[in-house]
Amino acid sequence: MRLDIDRIEAAATTIHKVFLHTPQYVCESLSRALGCQIILKVETMNPVRCFKGRGTEMVLARLQSQGHTKSVVCASAGNLGQALAYGGRSRGFDVTVTASATANAFKVEKMRLLGANVVLVDGEIEAALQAAADHAEETGAFLVEDSKNLDTCEGAATIGLELSELPQALDAVLVSLGAGAMATGVGYALKCRRPNVEMITVQPRNAPAMTLSFKARQIVDAGTPNTIADGVAGRYVIPEVLDDLLVVVDDALLVSEESIKERRNAITIPAFGTCRGACRCARSRCHS
Repeated sequence: MRLDIDRIEAAATTIHKVFLHTPQYVCESLSRALGCQIILKVETMNPVRCFKGRGTEMVLARLQSQGHTKSVVCASAGNLGQALAYGGRSRGFDVTVTASATANAFKVEKMRLLGANVVLVDGEIEAALQAAADHAEETGAFLVEDSKNLDTCEGAATIGLELSELPQALDAVLVSLGAGAMATGVGYALKCRRPNVEMITVQPRNAPAMTLSFKARQIVDAGTPNTIADGVAGRYVIPEVLDDLLVVVDDALLVSEESIKERRNAITIPAFGTCRGACRCARSRCHS
């Protein structure tokens, strides 16, 4: 296990407060429909509308303390790039983001508005990943790799710390699964603070690489993702992240695109729909 609870607790004092202590509340409609109490934690109420700012804050803070470089690069479909650009602007970093030419145009524009130099490349995210690695090698910029970079996992783990402080007794926690930073981070923090809580990940059935790999206990190539939830549409599994996932996750669910769309509303991102869509699948695990 790569994560460390002491570093995660320190992260909670380092990350900018705008990303911390996000709203969490009992969702009456879901609770009534499922016959058990459902608590939602909302990670979209921040400047980049996702949890990734917690991780990029840790990456940039560490680089800032080391003083080695003021340039960073990442490949992103949008969320990681926005978070890195936001933090880089406030901390004085030059930020380059490589993205597929087919990436969400709104997210690309948002990255540019936040000050990132966005380089669009032909091909899918794999081409963007290679372009980011090439840029880092050519320029000396620090390559931020979501989930592989431990800071991104331990920053996300602060969500788990906040959940562990809830007054309610938790039976299970459902977390969206993409590359694995949030799932491994939240799972590890909860297992340290509330070891009896069941940790369940949720992923689109049309982007199942991490889930299939978790169930097989080895890396599975699931082919090209095809999901509206682009924030959790990773194809390639990072070996060390899978190792972490196997330690802290109890079960992994897949949900259909129809379920994601049905549970989505105007103020959520599609990735959030994965967990809402999975609540019915996990009904038997909940206790009123």
